[in-house]
Amino acid sequence: MPPRPTRLPRDFFARPGLDVAPHLLGCRVTHAGVTLRLTEVEVYAGQIDPGSHAFRGPTPRTAVMFGPAGFLYVYFTYGAHWCVNLVVGHEGSAEAILLRGGEVLAGRDLARDRRAGIRERDWARGPGRLGQVLALGRAESGCDFCRPAMGKPVDFVVESPDTPVDPGRVRTGPRVGVSGAGGDAEIYPWRFWIDGEPTVSAYRPGVRRARQ
Repeated sequence: MPPRPTRLPRDFFARPGLDVAPHLLGCRVTHAGVTLRLTEVEVYAGQIDPGSHAFRGPTPRTAVMFGPAGFLYVYFTYGAHWCVNLVVGHEGSAEAILLRGGEVLAGRDLARDRRAGIRERDWARGPGRLGQVLALGRAESGCDFCRPAMGKPVDFVVESPDTPVDPGRVRTGPRVGVSGAGGDAEIYPWRFWIDGEPTVSAYRPGVRRARQ
């Protein structure tokens, strides 16, 4: 019988993102009544990474990334989607892992309502869809998901897998939709996913947007 999932401690996240990311695959994430099994993530490495929001230093929006591991960085993109990142690494490194895809394990009725008219495979296939199915938004950015429960419900929880992922199924490749230097597939093969999972995003390269 596999071990019961347990909440992951801050020490798990207080490591380089490239060490944390493959071990997040298969982990359980719960928020607002829905639990997902993670199938796809991407690493962003702060001021050494041109694809990171933190590349040019801290701003009011990205300040949480420069703090300790175990906090959420949630941002709004394309005027429509909330995307969630787990802050990892050491304080000041601004490393974060974007949650890109997952399989709904629990809270299926809530997930179906939040993704009305969408087939189940696509409920959390892509970071914006994942944020929607977990009902995440601006209010959750800065949340300490490693804090002690203190007898109260914890809003956002990351737990160990029900069953560990076979390392032979873990794949890596370029990050989705990242343009410029950060999209270089040889330098930044920093997307991790479980091979054969239908909830993994399709790859698309980044496109430079003309300035208005």
